[in-house]
Amino acid sequence: MNRIKGVRFQEIARPLRATFSTAAGSKHLTRSVIVEVALSDGSKGLGECPTSLAFKNESVPVMAGVLKEATPALYGMPIDHYEEGIDRLRKAYAPFPMTISGLEMALFRAFLAGKGMTEHTYWGGRTRTVPTDITIPFVPDKTFLLRWMKYAFRKRFTIYKLKVSGDLEQDRELISFVCSVLRHNVNDYALRLDGNQGYNRDTFLRFVDYIDRAGYRIELFEQPLPREDYRGMRSIRHASPIPVILDETVLTGEDAQRVVDEGLADGVNIKVAKSGIRESRLILDIAQRHRLSLMIGCMTETMVGLSAGIHLAAGTGVFDFIDLDSIYFLYHKNRYGTIQMQGPCFTVE
Repeated sequence: MNRIKGVRFQEIARPLRATFSTAAGSKHLTRSVIVEVALSDGSKGLGECPTSLAFKNESVPVMAGVLKEATPALYGMPIDHYEEGIDRLRKAYAPFPMTISGLEMALFRAFLAGKGMTEHTYWGGRTRTVPTDITIPFVPDKTFLLRWMKYAFRKRFTIYKLKVSGDLEQDRELISFVCSVLRHNVNDYALRLDGNQGYNRDTFLRFVDYIDRAGYRIELFEQPLPREDYRGMRSIRHASPIPVILDETVLTGEDAQRVVDEGLADGVNIKVAKSGIRESRLILDIAQRHRLSLMIGCMTETMVGLSAGIHLAAGTGVFDFIDLDSIYFLYHKNRYGTIQMQGPCFTVE
């Protein structure tokens, strides 16, 4: 029987190509904890626990501390039962979802390696090409914005996600500038907005009204309100002409079911980094069953973590909106394992 032999982890830090800035803060460097699980048959799996502006309590020292304390309980466990171990750890370390999700990713990959199965095959193997959008950070500096957008133009991106803040004056000026630059440089573009919990009901509706009057075409508005403002979400969903997608509100299948039961949004954003493998699968199933729009996103992961989202998107082929752009904020190679990058697309070989 193939058993968990050991778990190792180490911190990594990578400089960002451009400032990553949202309503929740900004950073110039991305830090993660990389987890490696080894099995008794020699199989191994890697996972990534990234840091995030949305989950500030999960710093690198905190994640390392949780892993040091939690992982010995897994030693000797049959890898076929790893999901039971993760379930127990999620309950014991509920405040640290990204830490446990990175560990789960490593266990999942070790499990697949032991079975001789690829992630792409596990998720269904339905498609091989994954086109992503690219994020435009919330940075009022127009010189910076223009430089970053020119980088995106060279990569031939046509889908953009603009970070907005909840400050109406700054957001109006920002979207006006970005739309003007896009109109003059991209023949046929799509624009999405991400509020990162920066709005309240009133400011959101006022901003949406401004967008409508200005004639800006917006595909979706991601997480405009604080993650637990359920009353506000119900209200804006029926008042907004722009589809609302929830991110920080939805970490588990139970969260996704609440979106359905209370009519909180038009869709959900799945991130393996925040939800792990099993809960991502549950959220996906619930969203499909109830015809919610499906988005897949990322934190500022390296390809260790981002590749999990790429395989999920390519294997299932069901996502309406793909936001797997973290690697474009890093200095990177154009190949990672079986994944090839070219322009705004990933290809799984």
